[in-house]
Amino acid sequence: MSHRLGVAVNPIAGRGRCAQLAPDLLAMLAGRGHEIHDLSGTDAVDTLSRARAAVHDGHLDALVVVGGDGMAHLGVNACAGTAVPFAVVPAGTGNDIAAALGYLPANLLQAVAAIEALGTRTVDAGRLCGDTPADERPWFAGSLYAGFDAIVNARANRWSWPRGQMRYNLAILRELPVFRPIPYAIEVDAERVETEAMLVVIANAASYGGGMQVAPDARIDDGLLDVVIVHRISRAEFLRVFPRVFTGAHIEHPAVSVLRGTRVRLEARGVPVFADGEPFTDLPVACEVVPGALTVVAP
Repeated sequence: MSHRLGVAVNPIAGRGRCAQLAPDLLAMLAGRGHEIHDLSGTDAVDTLSRARAAVHDGHLDALVVVGGDGMAHLGVNACAGTAVPFAVVPAGTGNDIAAALGYLPANLLQAVAAIEALGTRTVDAGRLCGDTPADERPWFAGSLYAGFDAIVNARANRWSWPRGQMRYNLAILRELPVFRPIPYAIEVDAERVETEAMLVVIANAASYGGGMQVAPDARIDDGLLDVVIVHRISRAEFLRVFPRVFTGAHIEHPAVSVLRGTRVRLEARGVPVFADGEPFTDLPVACEVVPGALTVVAP
């Protein structure tokens, strides 16, 4: 059975790996009789506009995004709240959303098999709260964060070299000597916490940053957001704790706490907010989980 597929590609994702995979993927899908609609734009804004238009026109059986977490984030914002499923072909530096959905990095055969079968399931997504209409509020699928990690991300984004993970490693080394704990006010449902902390992560899925298990018990379909707080500790202790995030062992540290709820409000000053690795909004921020908001092609 052939499908009408909208395909959006980030050619620079994964240090060029995406550009190498995309032609083979498109050729495989077209060769099997599927109708391909190229939705790749001149930049992320243009691509999102094209993807949203195609989704809302009702002419697609699925939206396929090829890239890393940035492209997955784009797909989420095109499809969340609609019946159109989206598939991720993970070919970026960070593929945490794809991993949460069960995709293997750069595995064309798995991706094509999933797209052809078009078996779907629903998962949760986070959405900003506010005065704007619900259909105009941005979404995230992985995590929203505002702390040391977001400041490092913002610094790395200002650099054009080096590329890939090394740029973020260097940004960490540059930021750590000048970083100071941040005063936060955090509300999770009816619970309010005021604390100085190193970082706060609102997680819908377990990992971020290319495999760091920041919220190891978070599940993308449990109807909850996990709020991970690393309270004030010394720089030396932070250096000891931070590497544990790759296994999720950091949550055992006495300075780390985890709250769970359906609605979160985060207040602080002078901290950027990122979601799924992308610049997102400004603090203060309020968000909620919307159970089953997203239909995904399940591998």
